[in-house]
Amino acid sequence: MLSAFASAFRTPDLRKKLLFTLAMIGLYRLGASVPTPNTNSVAINACIKSASGSSQTAYALINLFSGGALLKLSVFALGIMPYITASIIIQLLVVVIPRFEALKKEGQSGQQKLTQYSRYLTIGLAILQSSGFVALARSGQLFSGATDCHPLYRESIFALGTMVIIMTAGTAVVMWLGELVTDRGVGNGMSILMFTSIAARIPNEGQTILKTSGGFAFTLILLLGLAIIAAVVFVEQAQRRIPVQYAKRMIGRRMYGGTSTYLPLKVNMAGVVPVIFASSLLYIPQLVSQLNGNSTSGVQLWITNHLINQQDWIHITVYFLLIIFFTYFYVGITFNPEERADDMKKYGGFIPGIRPGRPTSEYLQYVLSRITLPGALYLGFIAVLPNFFFSMTGGNNQNFPFGGTAVLIMVGVALDTVKQIESQLMQRNYEGFLR
Repeated sequence: MLSAFASAFRTPDLRKKLLFTLAMIGLYRLGASVPTPNTNSVAINACIKSASGSSQTAYALINLFSGGALLKLSVFALGIMPYITASIIIQLLVVVIPRFEALKKEGQSGQQKLTQYSRYLTIGLAILQSSGFVALARSGQLFSGATDCHPLYRESIFALGTMVIIMTAGTAVVMWLGELVTDRGVGNGMSILMFTSIAARIPNEGQTILKTSGGFAFTLILLLGLAIIAAVVFVEQAQRRIPVQYAKRMIGRRMYGGTSTYLPLKVNMAGVVPVIFASSLLYIPQLVSQLNGNSTSGVQLWITNHLINQQDWIHITVYFLLIIFFTYFYVGITFNPEERADDMKKYGGFIPGIRPGRPTSEYLQYVLSRITLPGALYLGFIAVLPNFFFSMTGGNNQNFPFGGTAVLIMVGVALDTVKQIESQLMQRNYEGFLR
C-alpha cells in the first residue's frame, strides 16, 4: 500500500489531485476551529467540560458530522449535515413527485437540476438549523447540565442574526469545498469531509477512554475496534451476484450480445442512511423533553427514563427495530426490480432459468427481500454496539469511537477512496493496494 501511494505521488496528475484534496481537508478543519463572532470560546470550553453529557447525546449526529464543531459554535458548526439531509429528502421526493422522477430519467441534465434543488434546500435547512442552535445556545439548553454557562457575549437581534448568517455561509462553503474535491480531487468530496470530521474526534475520544477507564480497557477497545472494522469491511464488500445472459443480436452487418455478466446486489444496499433516519427519529423525544422543561408527568418521566436513556433496553430495542424498518424502506424506494427487469428485457438480457419481464422482476424482489434481512441486522448490531460499552468508556457511549454511524461511514468512505486511487494506478500499469 505504501508503494502504491508512492507511485501515486510520483504521477504528476495524481499528485496534484491528492495534494488538492489534502489542502481542502486542511481548509475544512481550519474553518471548524474558527469561532463564530459573538461566541466566548473560553466559556464554551468550560460549558462542554461541565455539561452532564445529555447535550452531546441529543445533538450527537450533527456534532459527529461536524467533527465536534457544533458544540464549539464555529463557522463550520453545522458541517455537512444540512447537505446530507437535503440529498436524502430530494432522493425520497423522486419517488413521490412525478416531476423529479422525470428529471432523474433525463440523465445528466436532469441530475444537475436535482443537484441544484439539493443546494437550495441545503441553504434553507442551514438557516433553520443555525437559528435553532443559536437560540439553544442563547437559552443555555445547548449545554444541558452545565452550570453558569454564558457562551455568547451579546444577545441582541443583530448579533444573533450575524451568527446565523455566518453559520449558513459556512455551510455553503463546506458544500462548495466538497464539490471542489469531487471535481478536482480524489474520491467523493462530501464523503471525504465526513470522514475527516469523524476521524478528527478519535484522538480526543481515545484520550478520554485512557483517562477514565485505564490502559487495559483502552487496549481491549482498540482490539475490539480492529475486529469491528474487519467485520464491517467483510460485510460491506459482500454481494449477491445474479448471472445475466445477453442474447445475440444482428444490427446491420455486426453481431452484438452473447455475453455473460452478473447483476451485483450488495448485502448492505442502504448504507448508513437507515442509521441516520433512526437516530433522527429518536432525537424527537429529547427535543420534546427540552421544550416541556422540568415536567414531572408520568409520560415525561417514562420518556426520560426509557427512550432518552441510551442504557435502557427499551431505547436499544426501539433503535434496533427502527433501523431494520428504515433499511427495508430505503432499499424499497431506491431499488426498483420492475425497472431493472425492463432494462434487461430492452437490451436482450435475461437470467438463466427465469423468463424476461414480470418473472424476472419477481425473482429480483425475492432475492432482494432475503439479502436485505442480514444487512438490516448487521446495521442494527453495529449501531447499538456502543450502548453495551458504557461501563468501559466512562458511561458515555459517544466515547466509543468504533461503533455506530462513525465506523460505517469511515470504512465505507475509505474503501471507496482506495478503489478510486487503485483504479487510476491500474490504468498507468502500477501495482494496486491489494496484492
